[in-house]
Amino acid sequence: MDLHHVRRGSGPPLVLLHGLGGSWRSFDRIADGLAARREIVAIDLPGFGHTPPLPGELTFAGLTDAVEAFLAAQDLSRADILGSSMGGRLALELARRGVGRHTVALDPGGFWNDRELAVFSASLRASVALVRALRPALPTLLGNPAGRTALLAQFSARPWAVRPDVALNEVRGLATAPSTDAALRALVDGPRQAGAPAGTLPGRVVIGWGRRDLVTVPAQAQRAAALFPDATLHWFNRCGHFPQWDVPDEATRVILAGVA
Repeated sequence: MDLHHVRRGSGPPLVLLHGLGGSWRSFDRIADGLAARREIVAIDLPGFGHTPPLPGELTFAGLTDAVEAFLAAQDLSRADILGSSMGGRLALELARRGVGRHTVALDPGGFWNDRELAVFSASLRASVALVRALRPALPTLLGNPAGRTALLAQFSARPWAVRPDVALNEVRGLATAPSTDAALRALVDGPRQAGAPAGTLPGRVVIGWGRRDLVTVPAQAQRAAALFPDATLHWFNRCGHFPQWDVPDEATRVILAGVA
């Protein structure tokens, strides 16, 4: 299927994969910095943004297949790939399959233990239910620091400082995207992320993790590094689940260095 996407900038292509409930706009805080050096290809994953859902039951493997097919159709199978959250796991899975060149995965999912998975499932489902109930009031709530602090504390180490338009795009997508529930089920009920033995990846891999991540907690970073022994692990201090929100300048530097 064709995936809605936006291209900006010039230079070697860099594919951007967003997380659960997100869209190509999830990278707004770092898009200009990346596009100054690269042609960014920011994708709306199936069932998010302007891309329709996949037919049938959504699985993580099926989601990866759709992205892999899109990259092949766009002559991007050897492009560098950046992913955030669920998109970070997609980026790692594509690298494990030999797709792409260099990879940067920010706070990817799939590396939880049983207890962490149960907390992830319960907390994310509660967050989705809450923002759906508050949907008419979201512009007002997210337009002030107190509202952002209340609604984004799970996702950001500095929720009051998140730009209001960025917060609204992300939270509204979590509430309204057709595939939010199906993708969350696929993450919770599906298999955990497999690794890649040393020497099998198509290029360099950088795994970035926020030390204050409350969604994919920092303990999972060491498991990810163990499953991808060729990867470099970068810690973002004073940062929650989205480095592109909390430390956009550092995130841009790490990404561009990782795919250089």
